[in-house]
Amino acid sequence: MATVDSSLVAHLPLFAGLGGEDLAEVLREARSTRYPKNSAVFEQGADATSFFLLLHGHVRASKTTPSGEQIVVRYVGPGEIFGVAPAIGLQHYPATATAVDESVVLAWPSAAWPRLVARFPQLAANTLQTVGNRLQETHTRVIEMSTQQVEQRIAHALLRLAKQSGRKLEHGVEIDFPISRQDIAQMTGTTLHTVSRILSGWEQAGLIEGGRQRIVLREPHKIFLLAEQAAGDNGSS
Repeated sequence: MATVDSSLVAHLPLFAGLGGEDLAEVLREARSTRYPKNSAVFEQGADATSFFLLLHGHVRASKTTPSGEQIVVRYVGPGEIFGVAPAIGLQHYPATATAVDESVVLAWPSAAWPRLVARFPQLAANTLQTVGNRLQETHTRVIEMSTQQVEQRIAHALLRLAKQSGRKLEHGVEIDFPISRQDIAQMTGTTLHTVSRILSGWEQAGLIEGGRQRIVLREPHKIFLLAEQAAGDNGSS
């Protein structure tokens, strides 16, 4: 098991407030694992045997409903903790985590969680803040799904992804990991057909540039205006 250089992760929110020796002790219990593109880090319903920190790459969290529908819950970016079932009292993972590009994670055994947070309360506080931020994001998405037309929901989804994982280009902001129109449909509670129709229209208008699993926001400000506009007549899903 390769030891992790604490200087590479000391700046991450999870470790805020931990001194060098404390951080080294926390990292001693972690193992580093590489996941190829499209491989599962864990599956929905499986025993929650570990919790994770993403070092490199991107991970998609998705849920399958009882009727078999796929819903993309969120994307995890580098530096974020995920799969923290033990922190919220769950015995099983509530979603599936899939590497959307080649990813490297740190994993701790779930059994270590009570011991680590008893020894380092700041770790629990930092994790609680992350969970709280995600809960707030979920509330925002629930309100969007309940009150907004589909075009607005798609615009909000693209802006969120660009904010989280945007890479600035000369001609806009690229969402810096592979994402398909089907993924966007599963994030926004609509159909692939509707997403394709709307994104194709935005491409023709010069707002975005698309490709296979690639999206560049050429006019982020105009997409922001679309996201914030009053409900129009463009939103059948």
